[in-house]
Amino acid sequence: MRRVEAVIDDRRKVMATGMIATALLAFAIGLPGGGVGEATAQAAASAAASPVGRWQTIDDETGKPRAIVRVTEAGGVLTGRIEKLIDPSRPNPTCDACEGDRKGKPIEGMAFLTGLKPNEDGSAWEGGEILDPNNGKVYRARAKLVDGGRKLEVRGFIGVALFGRTQTWLRD
Repeated sequence: MRRVEAVIDDRRKVMATGMIATALLAFAIGLPGGGVGEATAQAAASAAASPVGRWQTIDDETGKPRAIVRVTEAGGVLTGRIEKLIDPSRPNPTCDACEGDRKGKPIEGMAFLTGLKPNEDGSAWEGGEILDPNNGKVYRARAKLVDGGRKLEVRGFIGVALFGRTQTWLRD
C-alpha cells in the first residue's frame, strides 16, 4: 500500500512540475494566460494608478459636470488644463479675477492645477497649487485616486488640508 501511495505522490509531483513548465512557456511566448494578458493588465493597472488622462470635474455645490480637464505629467510633476467648460455662464469666459499672466486669459486651455508630485509612499500627489477661475484665488493642492483609479479627489486648501474643499473628478 505504501508503494502505491509513493507512486501516486511521484505522479502528482510530475504533473505539478509539468503545469509549472507549461505556465512558464505560455508566459515566455505570450499565450493567453501568459505574458500578453498580464502585460495588458499591468498597463491598465498602471494607468489606473496615475491621474494622467482626461477627467470630468463635478461642481461640489450642484453635483453637475462642470468641465473636462486633461492632467499631464512631465518630469514627475502633474499639470491640469481645462480642455472644455460644460455650459459656461457666458461664451468664451476669461479669468478676469486672476492675477499676473492669467489675468483676462481664456479659461479654456488654462493650466489651473500645477506642481503636484507623488508623496513618499506614492498614494497621493501633493505640493501643488490649484486656481479657482471664478474668484482668481490660488490654493495649495493635493490629489488622490480612489475607486480603482476611476475617481480623483482633488483638495484645495489654505495652510493645512483641514481647511479646504474637496472635489471628486470622474475619469473621462
